[in-house]
Amino acid sequence: MKRLIAVFVAVLFVTAAALGQTPGKKTYTFHGKVEAVDDSGQTLKINGEKVEGWMDAMTMNYKVDDPSVLKKVKAGDQISATVYDGDYTLHKVQVAPKAGDSKSKK
Repeated sequence: MKRLIAVFVAVLFVTAAALGQTPGKKTYTFHGKVEAVDDSGQTLKINGEKVEGWMDAMTMNYKVDDPSVLKKVKAGDQISATVYDGDYTLHKVQVAPKAGDSKSKK
């Protein structure tokens, strides 16, 4: 029985790691405006909004979990991301559509 529990716990941690999540840490949704993209440092300088329970509003550099994001965002973009308690890396970065943007423009 103990072995079965140990296997289950190991599978749980491997699955969480594969999904890019930090097991046992609280998650928050982060919103901010990209001020600069640093390809060499693999960071984004973000003017971030306050995230209640995680961080006050401030501008700072954040690492990203997926370096390909650095090619997709540019200064001025509004982004959202997932952040984890005690971790200052942006996960699952998404660029918010600009006001007035529509995929069905004629």
